[in-house]
Amino acid sequence: ALSHHVASSLIFLSLKKLAKSAQALGNMAVICTVDVDEVPIYTDYFEVTLVPSCIFFFNAQHMKVDYGSPDHTKFVGCFRSRQDLINLVECVFRSAMRGSVMVRSPIAPQDVPKYTLLYQDF
Repeated sequence: ALSHHVASSLIFLSLKKLAKSAQALGNMAVICTVDVDEVPIYTDYFEVTLVPSCIFFFNAQHMKVDYGSPDHTKFVGCFRSRQDLINLVECVFRSAMRGSVMVRSPIAPQDVPKYTLLYQDF
């Protein structure tokens, strides 16, 4: 387990990298961070159960991305590199400009974090 200080440092470094990526993507995207506890309606709607999760929108349209996993609604986990994030945003942007709402991920399948979907009956 990570100590609180180490975990906080990792989160800070990730946010710092995210800020640099936001500058590089300024002509294509606005990157927003959201506290999932503050917007439970969206957390439930998009089934955000693991953090971090990345959801894409273009002109208020939810963009879906085929990562080679069962869930096309969001990217779950950390990007392996800043360039992976940049490539994905560019791909989503270009596809959205052509009118597509479903995109194939440019990230290599082995670089997409793996997780198991668990469904629970209510």
